[in-house]
Amino acid sequence: MSQNYQDLGVYSELVDAAQRSHPLWPEARPGKATQKKLREALAFAPGDETPHDVRVERVWERDGVRGELLSWSVGYGPRTEAFYLRPSGTEGKRLPGIVALHHHGGFKLFGKEQIADGPEPVPESVAPSRTQYYGGRAYANALAKRGFAVLVPDVFLWGSRKFPLETMTGLHLGRGKKMAPEADAAQLYNITASFHEELVAKYATLLGISLAGVVSYEDRVAASYLASRPDVNARALGCVGLSGGGLRAALLQATCAKIRASVVVGMMSSFPGLLDHNVVSHTWLLYPHAWMHHGDYPDLAACRAPSPLLVQYDEADPLFTLEGMQQASARIAKHYAAVGKPENYVRQFYPGGHKFDLPMQEAAFDWLAARLG
Repeated sequence: MSQNYQDLGVYSELVDAAQRSHPLWPEARPGKATQKKLREALAFAPGDETPHDVRVERVWERDGVRGELLSWSVGYGPRTEAFYLRPSGTEGKRLPGIVALHHHGGFKLFGKEQIADGPEPVPESVAPSRTQYYGGRAYANALAKRGFAVLVPDVFLWGSRKFPLETMTGLHLGRGKKMAPEADAAQLYNITASFHEELVAKYATLLGISLAGVVSYEDRVAASYLASRPDVNARALGCVGLSGGGLRAALLQATCAKIRASVVVGMMSSFPGLLDHNVVSHTWLLYPHAWMHHGDYPDLAACRAPSPLLVQYDEADPLFTLEGMQQASARIAKHYAAVGKPENYVRQFYPGGHKFDLPMQEAAFDWLAARLG
């Protein structure tokens, strides 16, 4: 008897019908073949994965961190802005590098500012999410103080890479105003951008690419820039992110050989574990449709095993079921055991909801320091 899915109702049998039509989420083992299938599924490789016309727009120093505001072109759309952070007084030293990846959160007005302090005061609209998700601190700056060179880039749809509101006017702006008639300017932008993501995903499908592919490509461009700096040890690069940033970290781990260690926080489940619970909760970035015929999400995260991987799970995360998280963890562990390095996958389960709080951050920092030096 077919399972009943609350979102599908009288069409619950559609799931079984889809599985009879073609394989869904088969096991994809780590290795070059799976990595190639993933690249093909993401379907976006427009250039050489290096930034163009890199500029240092501003330099500052505060609270033990020296920062640079950078910008570059990826070849389409507005210039990407990024913060580059490192401990004060370390000029001339080659440090291990980290690409710190901001979350989604339905908040596209700002990107890098979600997790990093720059030369300007923290935007007022960012403060609540920092308190909710990050224990109230800019974890990228804290990571820099620990001895890392940290690059925090905006990415497609966020911050310097966001769509202007006037481009999203019409239907989406009207829906935003109707949903939240008392919204301030920041709230209205983010609500409108949330609806607009659906349109961008449709355009990606029409163009034969994927939203995940565009974001992953831009993150690889950022990693290439970090690796190119003379004050960074290119053989000791890692990445870290929560939620949508964790999704980006998993994709970067999977598609970029420069990354030697990855931390995925609050963003891991089997795809079957999302059915009837959390499909609506997640961004289109999680659903590159062409990948579904090749593997599950934990297969994607583990496809470069034995490359070191830390996944931090929030046991009461409303975006996932505990069963789905446990299924994913077991599958990743199986992949790492199969390549003879079970110790290179570390799983950490924490009580509480969706977050990357101070204890989780410190555990992640320690793990990165142990792997990257």
